[in-house]
Amino acid sequence: MYESMKMSVEHVVETGKISEEYNTRDEVRQVFSQWSIDGFTRQNHPTMIQVLLDQNKDKDITGNCLPNLVYVSRQKSKTSPHHFKAGALNVLVRVSAAMTNAPVILTLDCDMYSNDPTTPLRALCYILDPEMQSNLGYVQFPQEYHGLNKSDIYACEHKRFFKVHPVGYDGLCGPNYAGTGCFFRRRALCGGPSTLILPEIDGLCPDSVVNKPLTAPSVLELAHHVAGCNYENQTKWGSKIGFRYGSLVEDYYTGYRMKCEGWRSIFCYPETAAFLGDVPFNLLDVLSQNKRWAIGLLEVAFSRYSTITFGVKSMGWFMGLGYSYYAFWAILTIPITTYCLLPQLALLNELSIFPKVSDPWFLLYMFLFLGAYGQDLLEFVVDGGTIQRWWSDQRMWIMRGLSCYAFGLTEFVVKSIGIPTEGFNVTSKIINDEESKRYEQGVFEFGVPSPLFVTLTMAAIINLLSFIIGLVHFIVDGGSNKEGLVMQLALTGLIVMNCLPVYQAIALRSDKGKMPTKTTVTATLLASAVYVVASQFLK
Repeated sequence: MYESMKMSVEHVVETGKISEEYNTRDEVRQVFSQWSIDGFTRQNHPTMIQVLLDQNKDKDITGNCLPNLVYVSRQKSKTSPHHFKAGALNVLVRVSAAMTNAPVILTLDCDMYSNDPTTPLRALCYILDPEMQSNLGYVQFPQEYHGLNKSDIYACEHKRFFKVHPVGYDGLCGPNYAGTGCFFRRRALCGGPSTLILPEIDGLCPDSVVNKPLTAPSVLELAHHVAGCNYENQTKWGSKIGFRYGSLVEDYYTGYRMKCEGWRSIFCYPETAAFLGDVPFNLLDVLSQNKRWAIGLLEVAFSRYSTITFGVKSMGWFMGLGYSYYAFWAILTIPITTYCLLPQLALLNELSIFPKVSDPWFLLYMFLFLGAYGQDLLEFVVDGGTIQRWWSDQRMWIMRGLSCYAFGLTEFVVKSIGIPTEGFNVTSKIINDEESKRYEQGVFEFGVPSPLFVTLTMAAIINLLSFIIGLVHFIVDGGSNKEGLVMQLALTGLIVMNCLPVYQAIALRSDKGKMPTKTTVTATLLASAVYVVASQFLK
């Protein structure tokens, strides 16, 4: 029923007119009867709310009541801001308040589904606990995915963000809201535990009781009213109430602001995955998604509610710095890019920038290097990961630092000084059979041409040239400087190994992994230019 309703509405929106074929079913005719004119588009159409199932009327074949099922599509207008996902969630919060006002809300992405029917009971065990009830805002379940290949080549699992780190946060104020798989108390979306902020309409208050049927004219009228695109004007929605506006990562920002208001959360990590979802299947979608996250996190980091100032003051040092770790994610591009270019360019000119093997300081460098990688591997494996997936995670960490973090940081700076940039892009999760087969085989799919590949390809070429030329110099005429070049050769070799999929796409695969030819040529020219300039500078 829902899919049929969705297809009908989307067809009308796409064609811009109401066909006679959609006036044959009562529920569809009821929705479209409110549309007085044709010419609707995805960016310009009225509110659509239709009750498909009513638990007071509809029963299954065994006589048990079916749950309510309501189709909701908010009003859209080109002259009004829509605030993307946060705006859609706030419309659903208001519409559900008008129709049922249930005290618990589950948010779930459209590409995820329930994998365990006992999940609501697990959440209610925490929400109804009288020892936690006063300040528990939400219960977060980890994001888990089906269809990941054996190596998880794009590191889409994000094990640290979704599983390892939340366990640590659980010992403080609780994990952050991850955007899906989360049960909220409706009361938590209306101010802090001790500072209730009432909505502008009594019917939207968290303690309001709805004693009318879903299909009552007054209920539907209120639901349509609060789903209008101009309803939020001059209200506190998005600033003090509901899901917060002001960042592309509305989940991170909403959870963060709730923690600053005094709410805490719980991380529920059952053995059976509560929810399962899809992941992107080509590198461009992965990098584009991470670039969007990087920009959104920076928007929080440099806002009036900065994690390093407002967050530390409101939540304390540990939680404030924990949130800051993610807020300043994109700045990692600076050390990552430095380590992927500077030692390599010095190696080309046989210049040593690390201690010699015989130098006592060499032991400190090795301790820090092995210790950091060892701790990271231990955390990954203890949480059920494999060494193969850990290596994919390390490879993608470098690739993200060289591409989406760099572009995200640049785009944020450009936007901050008033230069317009591209808007929000939804990550595609749709693949064809050929892409699916390559993904299962662990073969990289780069996707369509994109500037995101330029810096990545340039760094890969520079590291390969540096490693080959540096190794020749080391073997043939290294002389007394051999000990000083060991660490640079090892570092360059490590990055070359991480960039193997790029080399395969450029030189070995007939389809180039769909890596665009223009990008490869541009990267090669840039790499050559950087090499010439840097060589002269270092000399």
